[in-house]
Amino acid sequence: MEEQSALTNSGLGRVRSWLGRLAHPIVIALVVVTAMIAWQWYDGRLQISGLREEMARRLRDSDADSRDARSAARQAQEAVREAQAKLVQLEAKLIESQNQQVALEALYQELSRSRDEWVLAEVEQILTIAVQQLQLAGSVHAALAALQTADSRLARSDRPQFVPLRKVLARDIERLKGTPGVDVAGLALKLDQVIAQIDGLPLAFEERTRPPAPAPVARAEEGFWKRFGSEIWGEVRQLVRVRSLDRPEPLLLSPSQAFFLRENLKLRLLNARLALLSRDQNVFRADLKLATTWIQRHFDVRSRPAAAALANLKQLGASGIGIDLPGIGESLSAVRNYKVSREKAAR
Repeated sequence: MEEQSALTNSGLGRVRSWLGRLAHPIVIALVVVTAMIAWQWYDGRLQISGLREEMARRLRDSDADSRDARSAARQAQEAVREAQAKLVQLEAKLIESQNQQVALEALYQELSRSRDEWVLAEVEQILTIAVQQLQLAGSVHAALAALQTADSRLARSDRPQFVPLRKVLARDIERLKGTPGVDVAGLALKLDQVIAQIDGLPLAFEERTRPPAPAPVARAEEGFWKRFGSEIWGEVRQLVRVRSLDRPEPLLLSPSQAFFLRENLKLRLLNARLALLSRDQNVFRADLKLATTWIQRHFDVRSRPAAAALANLKQLGASGIGIDLPGIGESLSAVRNYKVSREKAAR
């Protein structure tokens, strides 16, 4: 027992001495430093472990992002290839559309030239008709209508190069408007009416006096001698006819002579019609005067057809047809010169 208590006391003493040494400041500092180092090492291990986990997670995320990026890159490459194919198609279509546009422009220019040529040809034809109407028929109204039609045709085309032509047409139109018009068509129609009446005019030697009025019927209450006297007086009146002659006795004409008289009268009136169309006033009036003389000499002027024919011839003879007609060749020459210049420019 004593030995055990001695051992215990000696062990307690060594512990106390060891604790005493630990209580030394240097030892305490070393312990603190060792503890801090151990703590830092442990904390570093924890941070390293966290960093490893974070790096592993980020690596996993980057792998997923890389896979997505590769997939997106493949899709982008496919989209680029499709875009390039579409771009090639668009370029081909663009080239085709440009070629078509060039062809359309060439066709439009050709059609425009053809349309202008057609308009000029139409205007030239209209002006040619106007010149013919003015020179042959002397119809100022017809020529004026033709010039106005040509001007409206140029106006509808709405081409600036036609403005000089329209100015020339405007001068000719104003010149025609200032010209007094002659109704040649109306005068020719009256002449045709007179010509148509020639066959129906009664000849002068065919004239018959009107039969005397019948004697009044004797009434029953009149006496015998009075009725007898009335009948005798009626017979005497039928035997004797009194007529005043204010012109020479008309010639007796055979049927053939009457036929040729009518035909010669028609020819004379037709000659007057030609003089009317050619604006020869002297010949026109001379033919009308001669026709009037023939009708008065050989036809019954007291009949209604002959009186109407004489009235028409008198009215025709009083009409003035000898007026100076203006020329419209300036417009026709301008159109033809413009056509020649276009043909030279096209060559």
